[in-house]
Amino acid sequence: MWNNHAEPLSLEQLAEAAYFSKFHYARTFTQVTGTSPGRFLAAIRLFMGKQHLLETRASVTDITYRVGYNSLGTFTSRFTQSVGISPARYRFLARCGLPPLILPTPHLDHATSTVTGHLQFPPDAGPVRVYVGAFNTPVLAGFPQSCDILDEPRPFRLHVTDGLWFIRAAAVAPHDAEPVPHIRLPRLIGSGSAIRARGGRMYRADVQLRTVTSIDLPVLLALPELDGTRSASAPAPPWPRRVPPRHG
Repeated sequence: MWNNHAEPLSLEQLAEAAYFSKFHYARTFTQVTGTSPGRFLAAIRLFMGKQHLLETRASVTDITYRVGYNSLGTFTSRFTQSVGISPARYRFLARCGLPPLILPTPHLDHATSTVTGHLQFPPDAGPVRVYVGAFNTPVLAGFPQSCDILDEPRPFRLHVTDGLWFIRAAAVAPHDAEPVPHIRLPRLIGSGSAIRARGGRMYRADVQLRTVTSIDLPVLLALPELDGTRSASAPAPPWPRRVPPRHG
């Protein structure tokens, strides 16, 4: 998928490459990666779209076809839904400075559950900023319902409504190693147990962070340290602040 994402890959072609029946392939793939082959391929295409927007001067239309989409409208709508901003605005903000991730303050009541946990790092992690979020899909995409950002060793805390939530984390370097790296990947990623929250309960979901591999879902959510073009000497962006939700 990574090498041929621009091609119209079918489930049959992917299964044949793995020497599996398509049903066994789809079932095994989902067990290993946490999502279906089709959703994984879609995530790769959007991730590669981010790379083209950051590292080339190609138009959004050209990028649409480069990453395997046949419709500019489809690519734009799916990119906006997954990254949080449109392709053109993403390119502009990445060059001028992506704003910090701003989420509304959760409305806490008896039906709001709390998810807490500790982050576990490999020995050579180095200085990192960790984004931990509760998502309604296994992919780090769009805006999480709740997010915590850590630059110190403390438990994270998330507030969620009733439903199934996937706890995902991405650790990024506080400063870019180079202005425009070839492929922008978080330094570490991790996932906690899926939480089915109900009735304002407390849940525990520790997250083990590890190095990214090719079978990990790419991070689509736009993060300042990951997707900006700040030089290594520039100051780190301010920590995301929480703002009251809009009404009306």
